[in-house]
Amino acid sequence: MAGIYDFTVKDAKGDVVDLAQFRGKVLLVVNTATGCGFTPQYKGLEELYETYHDRGFDILDFPCNQFGHQAPGTNTEIVNFCTLTYHTQFPQMAKIDVNGPDESPVYTWLKAQKGGVGKKIKWNFTKFLLDREGNVVKRYAPPTKPEDIAADIEKLL
Repeated sequence: MAGIYDFTVKDAKGDVVDLAQFRGKVLLVVNTATGCGFTPQYKGLEELYETYHDRGFDILDFPCNQFGHQAPGTNTEIVNFCTLTYHTQFPQMAKIDVNGPDESPVYTWLKAQKGGVGKKIKWNFTKFLLDREGNVVKRYAPPTKPEDIAADIEKLL
């Protein structure tokens, strides 16, 4: 079966990103939205990134407009909002679907690892924590605040 490092995705600029470049890093993969009640979690995500990035941690941000149409902007508008409002520096990918017939293969794989095949993402800011070998260690529900994940990240670094 494929692993996280076997996928390529597009970043917010439309460039192809080979996820193999993240091999050896602890990753937090998040589906996000700019107009959601959980959008302020971007602040906590950026704090995690700033705290742990130098130790081998990265965040992959996948904006998604499937839940209440809460990420309606273009990829450029989403990046501008996040960098201006929350000063985000972590990699932001192009907008994707995380459920349904057009879902990203990355999310098909993530859901199969934690949650079971066909287990849907319920809302924005569902988070998946992966260890340095690319194994999904934990899945967090949208209300889980980024700061509440810090201890789990520490264990993996």
